Amino acid sequence: MEEYMLPCINKKYLGYECMGCGIQRSIALILRGEFVDAFYMYPAIYPLITLLLLLVLNHFISFKYANKGIIILAILTVATIIVSYIIKMTTN
Repeated sequence: MEEYMLPCINKKYLGYECMGCGIQRSIALILRGEFVDAFYMYPAIYPLITLLLLLVLNHFISFKYANKGIIILAILTVATIIVSYIIKMTTN
């Protein structure tokens, strides 16, 4: 699977990683059962997966507070992406 991964255009041409760098490798790690390594590779992977599952589930089954849950998970996911990106950029 890793041989079919797309390269990061930002990293290739601009020399620095984007906010999505690591998501493909993180998914590959989850599929191999390496859950902790997947988190270290891309910390927003679990809130993102939870958000996507809630969105798909809400499409088929209507929940009373689904919209609030989606908003909270979206904010948590975006915040995790931004904070982890800032930490990654300041530690390298």
